[in-house]
Amino acid sequence: MIKLGEYNKLIVKRETNFGYFVGEEGANSNDDVLLHNRLLNKQKVAVGDEIEVFIYMDSEGRLSATLEYPKAKLGDIAYLKVVAHTKIGSFVDVGLPKDILVPFKQQTFEMTKGERYLFYIYLDKTGRLAATTDIFPYLSTESDYKIGDTVEGIVYGFQTNNTAMLCVDNKYDAIILNNEYFTELKIGEKLENLRVIKVYEDGKLGLSPRGERATELDTLEKAIMSYLEGNDGFMRFNDKSSPEEIKTVFNSSKKNFKRALGVLMKKNLITQDADGCHRV
Repeated sequence: MIKLGEYNKLIVKRETNFGYFVGEEGANSNDDVLLHNRLLNKQKVAVGDEIEVFIYMDSEGRLSATLEYPKAKLGDIAYLKVVAHTKIGSFVDVGLPKDILVPFKQQTFEMTKGERYLFYIYLDKTGRLAATTDIFPYLSTESDYKIGDTVEGIVYGFQTNNTAMLCVDNKYDAIILNNEYFTELKIGEKLENLRVIKVYEDGKLGLSPRGERATELDTLEKAIMSYLEGNDGFMRFNDKSSPEEIKTVFNSSKKNFKRALGVLMKKNLITQDADGCHRV
């Protein structure tokens, strides 16, 4: 049986001026599927060959074959670009001649044309390929990653406390707690060099965009000294400054900021008073 949205090994049955018809060996010719010349992907085929094609439904509702493999197949989670908004929903580019619909009811957040987000590919009630932003039910928690590993992840949503929900390798569920990031994150954003800092009991990965503490403090110390150098050796921030100000200016937690100030004072590079900090 030919499977829509998947790769199928089929026999080239016959040739026409506009392409080839492919199907299962011994099956009725009425079930054969067209492989158009423009979708051969520069491959040479001949009648009798067994080839692997991807099956999709064209704009007229007919099964069609292509040798230009798409960015995702049925059941995949994929990072795809939104190419259009219409009255029936939005469309994403999956690398097929026909873009895939994301119905309004399958959109869990507002999408921007031209931006990329994570989608799960499924079959709708009419048998057509469609996509949804609700990827959570299809994520796995059975990864081989361990604490200390570095991964890439894509933000797919936020919990009510602003903990970011991420997908790793288009497959695994992960989070970044709200006290682990200090810059604004947005849905669809791809983050690199994330450290695995925890593996929860259910297998979900706990991630952090922050470096090891020693490295992070060294970077923050340099940022503080650079700020002082650019402001005649003075800054109005000290260990009494608000966490919000520190987060905005230095992209740091107040805890690490205070720790960095302490290190710099021990090195006799700065002094601190009620007005702020001064370079020695």
